[in-house]
Amino acid sequence: MGTTKRVATAMGGVLAPRIMQLAPGVTSNFVKQALHRAIEGVGPLPPAMAAAEKQREDHGGDAERAIREIIEHHVAFASAGGFATNLGGLVTTAVTLPANVTGLALIQCRMVAEIAHLRRYDLDDARVRNAILLTLLGREKVDREIRAKKLPAPPMAVATAPAYDAHLDRIVSAEVASELLTRVAGKRLATTLGRKVPVVGGVVGAGADGMATYQVGRYARRELLARPR
Repeated sequence: MGTTKRVATAMGGVLAPRIMQLAPGVTSNFVKQALHRAIEGVGPLPPAMAAAEKQREDHGGDAERAIREIIEHHVAFASAGGFATNLGGLVTTAVTLPANVTGLALIQCRMVAEIAHLRRYDLDDARVRNAILLTLLGREKVDREIRAKKLPAPPMAVATAPAYDAHLDRIVSAEVASELLTRVAGKRLATTLGRKVPVVGGVVGAGADGMATYQVGRYARRELLARPR
């Protein structure tokens, strides 16, 4: 399985740019749309702020316990491929992108937005929205992009920057779109290879989305420290 995963990831890195070339301009737009719907609510999902407050209430006002529950719930959502695909359809109506790409983006954006709200970040702030998208890249990817000078700072520094950078908006959206497409392309190849072994294909698909979402949630919990009251 280790070899399969490495091959799939490498192939995903090759396939994703080709997908982006076939849909120029669409890739960054679907990321922004997913973030907007995640925060404002779509389909069966209520607005992120309302959902976060409900979790806080359910946990007796304990924001940190609520955050742990939020991560667990969204990992379960991401692992349920049909649920993610249906959400994707709500975001990409006339766009030729895999529905599970946009569904996964929406689920992960919503999870991070709920965490950010409970840590007292303003979800209407464009800097915070960029930070939410940055978090989807994961710690290793963000650190690598900062060292390569492709990104200026980690999510919390972006969320609390003195001023909003419109140029960063475009960079972050494109990076997140590329990363999500890479993951999905790699997952599909791994699933195809896994079909040679009974049951493995489905486990690979669900496990990949669930693990990716867990890693994003853990990164958001550690990175987006609570703001002063």
